[in-house]
Amino acid sequence: MERSVLALLGSSVFGFATLGMATLGFLWSSPGSSATPGNGEGDWRLLEPISYENLTVFPVVSSSERDTGDFLTLEEGLSRGEVVVQEQGTETMLRDRDGGRPVRPVNGGASVNQLVLINRSKRPLLLLAGELVSGGKQDRVIAKDRIVVPGGDPLPLDVFCVEHGRWSAGSTFTNSGTIVHPSVREQAALAQRQQDVWASVTAGSTAARAAADPAPQVSAEVIGGTLETEAPTQSYQKIYSSRRVAPSVEAMVNEVQRRFRKETAGLKGEHVVGVVIAYGGEVAWSDIFASGQLFDQYWGKLLRSYAVEAVARPTLREKASTEDAEEFLRRLKGHEKTESEPGVYVWREINEGNVSQIELDSLQPKVIALHRLVVRRTS
Repeated sequence: MERSVLALLGSSVFGFATLGMATLGFLWSSPGSSATPGNGEGDWRLLEPISYENLTVFPVVSSSERDTGDFLTLEEGLSRGEVVVQEQGTETMLRDRDGGRPVRPVNGGASVNQLVLINRSKRPLLLLAGELVSGGKQDRVIAKDRIVVPGGDPLPLDVFCVEHGRWSAGSTFTNSGTIVHPSVREQAALAQRQQDVWASVTAGSTAARAAADPAPQVSAEVIGGTLETEAPTQSYQKIYSSRRVAPSVEAMVNEVQRRFRKETAGLKGEHVVGVVIAYGGEVAWSDIFASGQLFDQYWGKLLRSYAVEAVARPTLREKASTEDAEEFLRRLKGHEKTESEPGVYVWREINEGNVSQIELDSLQPKVIALHRLVVRRTS
């Protein structure tokens, strides 16, 4: 572990964290060859790529399986009423699941970039950057991967707005079943500027486009027309579920899912734990999880987000190579910054050239490297 991380964790968890990070470094090692199955925890290999139009998906499989059953996802928590997300300053009184003491959300007026979250469950809550919650005064997305301990006090939650034209009505949020597509997710997770997030919502894709590139299925003009007729508040949800956009997205999702199931069926002793994503000939994105169970919980939302990005990019027919995809499995060597909640999680970002890697490691109830994101930055 880096000394800076140890300092953040504090002396009370020094010994535990030191052991944990040694384990985590091992967990995120990669096999180095797609032809050779990994022979230890966290070793990965790529299956044959699945391509449809300009989207290519490389399934990532592992012979090891971490137990992630202790963790609650945001979708589960909101659907079951175990997690509550509200505008800051909401006066509603809430009780924990056992009817204990009432708790009041954090004081202060409603804020574009901060909500209040209460985890009333008995499980730690996993949040991923780009997960969308709908309602309140504006729809928002989670700003950063993190873990929220169970049964704690109301937590100030950093978010970004993805509905520029509304600031009215409700105070509480519901599950949207949505992760925003990579161009928006990149701005939230890395750029961390509200204006850039808004711009990426209405741009479709922030990836550079050459003059000679074929037009995307969903162009800026299509999105502009949708804003006029179906999404006047510039709501992410309404734009990308509109009649102008959704058919192209759903057609891609259905076909890629069919091919994905066929390619990954019959695995013996291995589990699909993630994917590497390419658009045309460019490997651009990767999400890898600690277990096949956790990947399965996010896969449907992630696939739709990748498809939204694909239809907003030029319809290039070049295909990325397996060798290029393997580069997204290696650990980056570059500037690293970390954040931590002592005894709960460690978050780190590593930047090398125009590629960024974000890792989220849980420290309780057990030491697990939960999620690893790699992105080729578009800005």
